[in-house]
Amino acid sequence: MATVELRFSALPEHVRTARLVAAAVARRAGVDEAVLDEVRLAVGEACTRAVGLHLSNGVEAPVRVTLTEEEKKFSIEVGDESPTSAALASGSHPEMGDEAEGEDEMGLAVISGLVDDVEVTSSESGGVIRMSWPTSLQPLVS
Repeated sequence: MATVELRFSALPEHVRTARLVAAAVARRAGVDEAVLDEVRLAVGEACTRAVGLHLSNGVEAPVRVTLTEEEKKFSIEVGDESPTSAALASGSHPEMGDEAEGEDEMGLAVISGLVDDVEVTSSESGGVIRMSWPTSLQPLVS
């Protein structure tokens, strides 16, 4: 099982880099070329959500992205360290305006529409969005 880990400061300009890295690693893992745009978009939405939660809650820790190549599956986890993640998952929205709450729900809806296998978990210490895609039997090797 090959794993790539990426950590970046919670700044919107770093989301593009995360998308590009995710697409490159997904291609190398054997994710179908036709699905790579969906990988890019889903990672962009998940990272944008994490950045927004960090910025709105004053969290200085980096956003975490873990890309894992497993047998017949490629997985990406985007993790945040925002205490708001637990509240969002439970359905309560402390200190969030209607606009921020709507953006969060919209981002999760977009991810769910792009990825068949998605799981959102949270705890007091933050949240994780785990997404996975099937891979071909022959990953690209360079």
